[in-house]
Parts: sequence; structure tokens; C-alpha cells
Amino acid sequence: MIARTFRLTLLLLSVLSLSVLPALAGHGDAKPPRQGVLLVAFGTSAPEARVAYDNLDRLAREAFPGTPIRWAYTSAMIRTKLGAGGELPDSPALALARMANEGFTDIAVQPLHVIPGFEFHDLLRTARALEGKKDGPRRVSVGLPLLSTEDDLARAAELLTAAYPARKGEAVVFVGHGTEHPAGVTYPALQAVLAERSAAHLVGTVEGRTGPEEITARLARQKVRSVTLVPLMAVAGDHAQNDIAGGEPDSWASIMTAAGLKVTPVLAGLASSDAVAGIWIEHLRQAVAGLAEDHAH
Repeated sequence: MIARTFRLTLLLLSVLSLSVLPALAGHGDAKPPRQGVLLVAFGTSAPEARVAYDNLDRLAREAFPGTPIRWAYTSAMIRTKLGAGGELPDSPALALARMANEGFTDIAVQPLHVIPGFEFHDLLRTARALEGKKDGPRRVSVGLPLLSTEDDLARAAELLTAAYPARKGEAVVFVGHGTEHPAGVTYPALQAVLAERSAAHLVGTVEGRTGPEEITARLARQKVRSVTLVPLMAVAGDHAQNDIAGGEPDSWASIMTAAGLKVTPVLAGLASSDAVAGIWIEHLRQAVAGLAEDHAH
């Protein structure tokens, strides 16, 4: 009887140890909560274009004083180009891994893309792949790009038409990058919202069906004599400097000038405007709030 009781006691202790030890191990490995922000941009190799990123960095730090802020570039081409010059920005995956290694448990990721295209969805997949993994952050909350909702479009249209007014005989064309991603419908959507405010504010893209020839023909029908070209991009990088304002025959400025228009290119990215950048910052606030919601659940 004593031997049987002893065996049962050993069995019970074995079961208890198996159930308790994993919990103790997890408790020992638990990191204290630490929140950080990761700003993710396509990237630029043009030093003069980085003032727009600097401005957004300032706004983010003002919105979240005391919260560490890191950066990453989604463009492998830009990272490689900068790396050849001795500067090597992190990819989003590497930045998240570094932050987790530094002890960040909760990370709000804010993409600085204009539309929710390929780069944004790649970023989402990266965040989901690392979230909750052994050496990754416990929680990752990803904000939305600049133009993601109807409210975003309405707000952007209001701010852009106010920042770039057009008198009679003038027009303002906002030129985006363009994409084959389904999110490319964002450009005609913005055009529709702008049209409710003004017939003189148009949207075109460097890549896609609404190029300089199409927009120039539309301006001719409207009897426009002067046009201002504004990059619908976070920074005024290579596309703005070459494809839009460049001196090559196939640039927007050259094609429109050849058509008899007076062309004024603007070499300033959207992130240079505190008002427009405020839409990104609002999305960042939502991402940070999402961390709290995840924690509550």
C-alpha cells in the first residue's frame, strides 16, 4: 500500500512539473513592454529630396515625444544604391528584427507610401510573418498609406487645392508614380474628388494610362495656357526630378512645353507639407492605438 501511494505521488509530481515548467520558462523569458515606431518609406537616393522625410520624422517625434523612432526603406534598389556610397538603410524585415533584438515588444509601423500598392502589401506580409515569433516583436500594428480611405481622399483634395490654387487659364496637375496593382484606382478616385472642387486640378501618373499626352490633350480642350506640375509622391526624388521636371524630350515638362504650355514644375514632396503629412501622422496614431487594442484583447 505504501509502495503504491509512493508511486502515485511520484506520478502526480511528474505531471505537475510538466505543466508548470513551460509556464515558468515563459515567465523567465518575458520581456518588459517597450513600444517603438517604425517609419517605412520607398526610399530616395537624392539628398535634396530627403528634407521631406526629415519633416515627417519631426512631425512623428512631436506627435509621440519620448517614443523611439526607426526608419526602413522598402526599395531594394535604393538600399543597394545607398549602400554603395557607404550608407545602408534597413529593409522593413531587418528593422523589425533589430528593434525586437533591442527589446521592443510593441511596434507601430507607419508606411509613407501614397497608395496601398505592392510595397504596402509586402510590408503587411513582412509584419505578419515576424509578429509573435520567437525572436520577433510580440505585437506589430501597421498604419495605412496616405490615400487609403474616402476621408483621406476628401482631406487630401481639400489640402492640395488650397495649397495650389489655379486662376482662369491655369491648371495644376498632380503626378503620381502609377502602378499595375489594383490600388491604382486610387488615382482616378482622387481625380473624381478633386473634380467636385475644381476642373483645373487634374491627376496623372508617370506609369499608366493617364500620362502627359492624355493630360495635355485635356488641358487643350480646357483652353489652359499655364500648368503647374506637382509630384503626388512623398518626396521629390528621381521621378520628380527626371520624369516630371527633367529636360529629356519624354518628360512631362518637355512634352507640355512642346505643346505650347507654360510649365512650372514643383520640386517638393507631399511629406514636405505639414498639413498633408498630417494624414500620415493620423494613420500612425491609429496604428499606435491598435497596439493598445491588441494588448487589451
